Amino acid sequence: MTTAYAALRDRLLVGRKRESEEWTTTVRLEDHTLECVTATEDPDRILVGTFGDGLFRSTDGGDSFQRLEIDFVSDAVMSLAVSPHDPDVVYAGTEPSRVYRSTDGGDSWTHLGGLTDLPSADEWYFPPRPDTHHVRWLEVDPFDPDRLYVGIEAGAFVYSTDGGETWHERPEGSRRDNHTLATHPDREGRVYTAAGDGYAESDDGGESWRRPQAGLEHTYCWGLARDPGDPDAVLVSSASGARTAHTPDTAESYVYRRRGGSEWERLENGLPTGDGVVRTVLETPGEPGVVYALNNRGLYRSSDFGDSWTAVPLEWHEAYESQSPRGLVVVDR
Repeated sequence: MTTAYAALRDRLLVGRKRESEEWTTTVRLEDHTLECVTATEDPDRILVGTFGDGLFRSTDGGDSFQRLEIDFVSDAVMSLAVSPHDPDVVYAGTEPSRVYRSTDGGDSWTHLGGLTDLPSADEWYFPPRPDTHHVRWLEVDPFDPDRLYVGIEAGAFVYSTDGGETWHERPEGSRRDNHTLATHPDREGRVYTAAGDGYAESDDGGESWRRPQAGLEHTYCWGLARDPGDPDAVLVSSASGARTAHTPDTAESYVYRRRGGSEWERLENGLPTGDGVVRTVLETPGEPGVVYALNNRGLYRSSDFGDSWTAVPLEWHEAYESQSPRGLVVVDR
């Protein structure tokens, strides 16, 4: 069975496809403002972060959700990450910027202090709410459980080598407005970022970065996916700026692919892009070449890493076209 958890701004769509059956769509968490979604190795355990209502967890594959009682700095949970080394270890990032860790799947949490003591913290700000900032993305290194990567929106790329005891910020070449970070299980040290100030990648665990931009005509990057079968194949979604990325009335966004060190190429082969399309959220469930893409026109799947796309027939309403999706998780079992 394949299950897709598509986080829109005001609801979670749970799409399921059992073998030889059609897709079904169920709506969960209506009227909450969603920010992120993640899943553990246990396909029934799903976590959803919201803006203003804290953190929700499902232990039955999305059939029901319970709000967790947590003592975070606020109820704005902006990012989530599950450790690839231990499915009970979960990280959460908030607004204002704090990082928390749970070692029991979300039942209890510990604040990993020191993040806002970094020298550049006074410069961090989120333009729509310039008096604050948040942890937009969290990533755990697949080779080292103590190595953490943090994207601050907006202000810095931050990493830790000791499980969040200490933090390092703004290494050489790093981006400032990081939206999506990724690593690769077959390439130690590789880190990717899609940022508002462009794309970048690292081969030393985020300590230095290069910025391959040739062919990337739209450099406000948001979504990112790397091919599980090829560390040098990457997709990003991008636009010319925040208004054309996030606002449906003025949206104009695209998806680009880069392979083997070549220039970026714009993809226009079955996936909606261009006028009226907001920036796409990308997800790779683990099979080489397979990638899913979610935007305000629906959910799409490619089995050849972007050469062609087919629509996933979720129940899609016209009202969804006025939203910018917040997150996507696809689970195969």
